[in-house]
Amino acid sequence: MAAPQEILLAEPRGFCAGVDRAIEIVERALARFGAPIYVRHEIVHNTFVVNDLKSKGAIFIEDLDEVPPGATLVFSAHGVSKAVQAEAAARGFHVFDATCPLVSKVHIEVAKLAREGYEFIMIGHKGHPEVEGTMGQLDHGIHLVEDVAGVAQVQPGQTERLAVVTQTTLSVDDAAEIMAAIKARFPAIRQPKQQDICYATQNRQDAVKMLSREVDVMIVVGSPTSSNSNRLAELARKLGVPSYMVDHADELKAEWLQGKTRVGLTAGASAPEVLVEHVIERIKELGAVAVRKMDGIVETVKFPLPKGLKQ
Repeated sequence: MAAPQEILLAEPRGFCAGVDRAIEIVERALARFGAPIYVRHEIVHNTFVVNDLKSKGAIFIEDLDEVPPGATLVFSAHGVSKAVQAEAAARGFHVFDATCPLVSKVHIEVAKLAREGYEFIMIGHKGHPEVEGTMGQLDHGIHLVEDVAGVAQVQPGQTERLAVVTQTTLSVDDAAEIMAAIKARFPAIRQPKQQDICYATQNRQDAVKMLSREVDVMIVVGSPTSSNSNRLAELARKLGVPSYMVDHADELKAEWLQGKTRVGLTAGASAPEVLVEHVIERIKELGAVAVRKMDGIVETVKFPLPKGLKQ
């Protein structure tokens, strides 16, 4: 069988500004306060990143009971509910919030509209920490919809003041389809001024759409828990390209590439570039001789660090 000849790299791929900032918050907290630093939930959904921070002294927990009094605690990039914030404050932890500013923007919008008497429909995946954090901004009046079929099941208390928000890492196309069903059922629903799906999620999905026209197989570097990485693999499959997700180069199987001349390669927003480099080396071992970068958007977004961690 023919071996791969060329690797086409998606542009952009890998780390977004929110992930960069979250990792830097943990690293700076470790440098300033010393180990251990406690982190509620995986800081970002990537095994390599989490293990690297563990080796430096970060301890990842799910329950605040696991954090000793007076410790430094970091909230993950996915955001937390009001109840978790209140519990952390009550226990006197030294808290740094690594919630992605684009997730915080959704939380602020929910709080503002709730004060005006709005109820909400949230488009997202049940059990995802970002969804739990956003829905946990209110103690009632926010209803989760995971797919088009779920739209018919929603029973808001009233429909005069109804607004929609979404998880930031969804498939742009799936979210649009669900949004259309919501608008058909609730024509007067208030939509976000700018869509909640983040710029990085959108850009990486757009890059996969472009790449899918040119490749025979798609490899997505990302951890199984990463929502935005899973969406990239799904999107390529929808576009008719066989697509596989790998957490690291060792997971790449030679048979995936048999008879495939051009291999598309991208990475979710929480996957570091070093993992992409390892995958490139592995594909070269299997026969690829050329690596070409696609043209794409150059991201220049930077988010400021919290007070107390700036240089």
